[in-house]
Amino acid sequence: MSKLKLAIQKSGRLHDDSMALLKAIGISINNGKDQLKASARNFPLEVFYLRNSDIPQYLKDGVVDAAIIGENVLFEKARELPIAVKLGFSKCRVSLAVPKSSTITSINDLDGKRIATSYPNTTNTFLKKAGISASLHRINGSVEIAPNIGLADAICDIVSSGSTLFKNNLRELDVLFRSEAVLARSPEMNEEIAGYFSRFLFRIKSVLKGRQSKYVLLNAPNDKIDAICKILPGMNSPTILPLAKSGWSSLHSVINKNEFWEIIDELKANGAEGILVCPIENMIT
Repeated sequence: MSKLKLAIQKSGRLHDDSMALLKAIGISINNGKDQLKASARNFPLEVFYLRNSDIPQYLKDGVVDAAIIGENVLFEKARELPIAVKLGFSKCRVSLAVPKSSTITSINDLDGKRIATSYPNTTNTFLKKAGISASLHRINGSVEIAPNIGLADAICDIVSSGSTLFKNNLRELDVLFRSEAVLARSPEMNEEIAGYFSRFLFRIKSVLKGRQSKYVLLNAPNDKIDAICKILPGMNSPTILPLAKSGWSSLHSVINKNEFWEIIDELKANGAEGILVCPIENMIT
């Protein structure tokens, strides 16, 4: 029986977040210590633990069918590969940075300068679009040290919290783009594997939708229901159930977690009481 082959980073934060996502979508992995490949017990899936920088080539060659990978790596090495869904974790940004003492104050000041980077394709694409000509020095690690040893006037690298830039006496000059983990797919899938991938993607989207939502239960006077329904549209409309208390009803709905506090304030102002808010594991639409 064929299996969907999924690549993930073999160690680090992206690995941990990827494994947590697999667990959230109900997939159990038989992975022993230091294994490079493991099979799922309850889904037609094989997981390959690979170096992040190698994953795009495995996707292009069809060695793996899909991958959880940083968008920044995909953009650098295989931007033509399709992204099935953005996953919302392992967020970072690809940024240009210069020494705090540098006279460079804008990207235009980089014209004719030297830039050290682990992302030459990304950097070159950005500079070309901006009409800037600079000399790129490719470095595979410790990019931040390049200006301090006189190798470059600026760097282009991923930034998460900014603490590494601070420690190396650098300041952010410009953000090229913001990145997060994505589910990418190989352009080559037979019908059977495409079916497995569709099921896999459906589970992920259900979990992601649940993470972005909250389930709300509340009590309200019947004469306030119309006003509250306008605040709580839910997926279609709120569920309304009569209470034993005459003239009152219980309303159930789903709200976007990013609008949570604003909606709660509106509900209270419109007569809602006993508001209960619950997390959602999965949301099937």
